[in-house]
Amino acid sequence: MAETQSQVQIQLQLDDATANGAYVNMAMLNHNETEFTIDFIYMQPQSPPKAVVRARVINSPKHMKRFLLALQENVAKYESQFGRIDVSNPPPHSLPKA
Repeated sequence: MAETQSQVQIQLQLDDATANGAYVNMAMLNHNETEFTIDFIYMQPQSPPKAVVRARVINSPKHMKRFLLALQENVAKYESQFGRIDVSNPPPHSLPKA
């Protein structure tokens, strides 16, 4: 007999600063065997460029895979509604080489 999964409704709680969000225009990803780390960065368009990490998110590999699948699904929905996202041109700024 097939099992049915019940949907659990989760109430999200956000403080005001989190609810306002943070604009980022770059992300850096790193990983090791047990976790993925994403730094969400705001690259300021000044000379010399200044990069500020606005948030760091650390996830397990399984959670990151689920995140990837959710992103792919949502990008597909976005493109079906608004058209293809063109990423052929590189961003106007990049982090300086170490």
